[in-house]
Amino acid sequence: MKTKKAFSFPIILTLVLCGIFNLIAWKSTAFSDFYVDNIFPRLTSVYSRITSIAPFSVGEWLLVLVVIYVATTVLFILLHTIFLGIYHFFLSKKESVKEAKKVLDGISDFFYRVTPVLLAITCVIMSLNCFVLYHTSKIPLYAPGESYDLQQLADLRDFVVKKCNELSKQMPRDEKGNVVYEGDMTETARRAVAALSNDYKRFDGYFSVPKELYFSEFMCQQYMQGYYFPFSMEANINSKMAIMNKPFTMCHELAHTHGYIYEDEANFFGFLACIRSDDIVFQYSGWLGVLNYINNDFYKAVDKDVYNSHVKISDRVRFDNQFVTEEEWKEVEKKAVIKTETVKKAADVFIDTNLKVNGVLEGKVNYTQVVGLIMDYYYHGPDSGV
Repeated sequence: MKTKKAFSFPIILTLVLCGIFNLIAWKSTAFSDFYVDNIFPRLTSVYSRITSIAPFSVGEWLLVLVVIYVATTVLFILLHTIFLGIYHFFLSKKESVKEAKKVLDGISDFFYRVTPVLLAITCVIMSLNCFVLYHTSKIPLYAPGESYDLQQLADLRDFVVKKCNELSKQMPRDEKGNVVYEGDMTETARRAVAALSNDYKRFDGYFSVPKELYFSEFMCQQYMQGYYFPFSMEANINSKMAIMNKPFTMCHELAHTHGYIYEDEANFFGFLACIRSDDIVFQYSGWLGVLNYINNDFYKAVDKDVYNSHVKISDRVRFDNQFVTEEEWKEVEKKAVIKTETVKKAADVFIDTNLKVNGVLEGKVNYTQVVGLIMDYYYHGPDSGV
């Protein structure tokens, strides 16, 4: 018992310190900004270098191990409880059963000791690499307080559509019309986001290697293009999605690894990194990455006749802009263990709840707020009119 008490003290202390750290972060934007600008990069650059060595997503397999551990723990507790009940009522005098009980008690003691340690480690990593990021200042606007009218939204929408239509004609394609990419997409993404450091200092330093997820079919069912894993500091993407989603998603997730946790900001930086790249496929992916957000906002703001009077999105752009190809969807549904509709609903609830718990009260709507950032950049940024 003494060992257990002595062992639990550092864990309790760790959890208390995590609580204090998160409370200060919630209450002080200045504290969060200082941490993310000065301490976070030093911690994560070392961490990212280590996890980048692995050719697979470390974060993904850590999640798999967590699921296995939790399932094993719950199953063992259930079986152990049943065994103890039977033992005390019927088998307490049998020596062979007493030995079995010692073994099971030893396993129980293992779970008793290890689970709090894992909880404390998780709390520390998530606090340092994730939770505090939600309480930093939003990126400064070029024209703070500026309001935009419907005509300006229409002009921006038409400009983006024209860019997509033009770039779609310049893409290298295979015989089926699919865009092909022969370069090193991960390195191009890292260079593209690193180039933003000229304007945004948080992008100084080391960038982790974007990695495709093994369970990408499951990501398709969630309609997710990428994940940032704070406990491995990795930018992960869905390998099954259509190719034109990949450059933008890589840049989006890399923005998360450098402290930009808000989805609208990560979308903005994914867009900016791509369109500033000298790689034409990345440029196209950047414009496609924000097309739906801007087009949807305009579509909701006007009637059908007005919408149809504006620049048409070409069939080629619509084809390139799909989330997953028809052939890939068939494979996803064929391998699905749980219905896609169920997975999608659960994922939406989880993401929305996670954002709101961390202070992003608009939840998933935060993704679409990139339109405001692009409006500000388009009309007032250094590349006004792009």
